[in-house]
Amino acid sequence: MWRRAASLSPFISSSGSLIRNHQTAYNLKIWESFTTEIPTQVKGGKGPFICFVLGGPGSGKGTQCAKIVKNYGLTHLSAGELLRREIASNSEYGTTILNTIKEGKIVPSEVTVSLIQKEMESSDSKKFLIDGFPRSEENRAAFERIMGAEPDIVLFFDCPEEEMVNRVLNRNEGRVDDNIDTVRKRLQVFKALNLPVINYYARRGKLYTKVLHSDQCSGNSR
Repeated sequence: MWRRAASLSPFISSSGSLIRNHQTAYNLKIWESFTTEIPTQVKGGKGPFICFVLGGPGSGKGTQCAKIVKNYGLTHLSAGELLRREIASNSEYGTTILNTIKEGKIVPSEVTVSLIQKEMESSDSKKFLIDGFPRSEENRAAFERIMGAEPDIVLFFDCPEEEMVNRVLNRNEGRVDDNIDTVRKRLQVFKALNLPVINYYARRGKLYTKVLHSDQCSGNSR
């Protein structure tokens, strides 16, 4: 069940789910599915339809994005995959990205936005599901400044913290940032920097949140 949020700041917790008491505390409007919201906005806008997808490492964003793409025909752009592709290219950008990730830090906004922009401009699609971005207010501001656009919808997937840690460590994908110390750092960074972004979009009426339990986080564990 999706719920529309006006603000999430009182409900971020340090253990268990990143959000607590979600059923009673938010004063949220229930959003049962995408069947009315996404098709209406996709058809109504002149520019590209942009949906940001947020969630901690291992929260199941990839699994949920695959379902959305299948049902609604959006083009999935994973910020993490774009960064990893750049690392694999052995470019100067790639080296900078690799060193930043190893330190558990966020890649410079201009780098990530430029990669997203390149993918959007080279695509024939006009409907984009952008996964794992923005991760900070700086990311958000850079996207709006460089792209000259805001997202139409922002989705936030919540998942118990220990579940996220275990799933990242057990996914066996060989990523450079899949070790316990780096995962913990990534969670700390996520909680510290994502809250302002989440609240910003909540205040603008663009944010929808869904708490994912372990059985819903299966599959691709991004």
